[in-house]
Amino acid sequence: MFESLSDKLTGVVKNLKGKGKINEKNIQDAVKEVRLHLLEADVNFKVVKTFIERVKQKALGQEVLASVSPGEQFVKIVHEELTSLLGSEVSELNLREKPAVIFLVGLQGAGKTTTAAKLALHIRKKYSKKPGLIPADVYRPAAKDQLLTLGKKNDLPCFDSSQIQDPLEILKQAKKWAADNMIEVMIVDTAGRLQVDADLMSELKNMKEALPPQESLLVADAMLGQQALNVAEAFHEQMSLSGLILTKIDGDARGGAALSIREATGIPIKFMGAGEKVADLEIFYPDRLASRILDMGDVLSLVEKAKELVDEKEAEKQAKKMSKGQFTLEDFLAQIQQMKKLGGLSGVMDMLPGMGQMKKQMKNMAPPDDEIKKIEAIIRSMTPKERAEPKILNGSRRARIAKGSGTEVKDINKFIKQFEQAKKMMSQMMRMGGGGFPGLGGGGGFPGMKGGGKGPGGFPF
Repeated sequence: MFESLSDKLTGVVKNLKGKGKINEKNIQDAVKEVRLHLLEADVNFKVVKTFIERVKQKALGQEVLASVSPGEQFVKIVHEELTSLLGSEVSELNLREKPAVIFLVGLQGAGKTTTAAKLALHIRKKYSKKPGLIPADVYRPAAKDQLLTLGKKNDLPCFDSSQIQDPLEILKQAKKWAADNMIEVMIVDTAGRLQVDADLMSELKNMKEALPPQESLLVADAMLGQQALNVAEAFHEQMSLSGLILTKIDGDARGGAALSIREATGIPIKFMGAGEKVADLEIFYPDRLASRILDMGDVLSLVEKAKELVDEKEAEKQAKKMSKGQFTLEDFLAQIQQMKKLGGLSGVMDMLPGMGQMKKQMKNMAPPDDEIKKIEAIIRSMTPKERAEPKILNGSRRARIAKGSGTEVKDINKFIKQFEQAKKMMSQMMRMGGGGFPGLGGGGGFPGMKGGGKGPGGFPF
């Protein structure tokens, strides 16, 4: 979502790095560009004005004027102010009551129902509490069924309400259900509308009085841009919101809503949703998002995600096989699956410092994750024996694999050749003390990837 803004802001910093020392003229030019880029990104103009004044004031300080590295100094200032703009600190959930009650509110189509399941999983995992889902949307026919399905798939208790019930009656019965089932956190999926209206607000106020929530979270679509501000202000006025969850941040929105909403409304952003899967919910860390926008990476989030999703024992087992040169195509397929859990190669690159420019350069080539999909299709078209022993792949076998994977024989030939070269290189690296995912551990790259790297046709990560 922030790709365009990130490119432009890093471009401003790059220009400053070419200057010997920072001075008032440098700062004026840089600030002018930053202001323009923020407005283009759909950031609220009042927020932009406040932000620019803060940056300018700090950048004109004597300490910065004496600096010999203006680019680094300026990016530090912009990072600090971006972090401040986004809220500075992580806003934790208030789950002290028994049971704690969370209302999810927002417009129709913002993703409240899916977010309810995502939030329940997060609470169960992080706080070790038992969450329960409450379908209280009696207007959208599929809302209750969708929540029940998500609950069943993810082993989350879900109250079986009725579409003909009044929302207040649902809350009354759900409270008893929660007590009977030892539910510690009640997550209420409320009804939405196509736009903010008096009936919706009146209903929500009545529900709030009937079952006072500890958290009233607005689920807002990041694609709404400036309209998201108006929606947040309208709900906050009636509901006294305690936080926001921005959804669809993996879309092509310009990012202005995320940068504007905290400063303009005073409501903290608590989570970001970046996908349809129930695991696709991120805690909102202002400093980490500021780092991503400035192409400084977010290694902490990557490490946390890897610890959560990657099987350490399996990783150690594969590392040993790699060091002995026994790494097979089956193992490589497992590595691809691990990479997909981390958000794919593109997702990993987003969290590594300085990868923005490389992604930009790759735009004229096949997208990395598309190339990996092709490799995955090739491996899946092989028999277990072929994956273990690629040397048995004769002409007829390669033709069959090409047909099964929707590729050509030359693609198979190229991939096998590069895999063997990468396998040899990774074995040498492991013996010398290297490691990590193949393609991320310092040379070699993913076999089959295009681009000029140190390794055999791969990226030099």
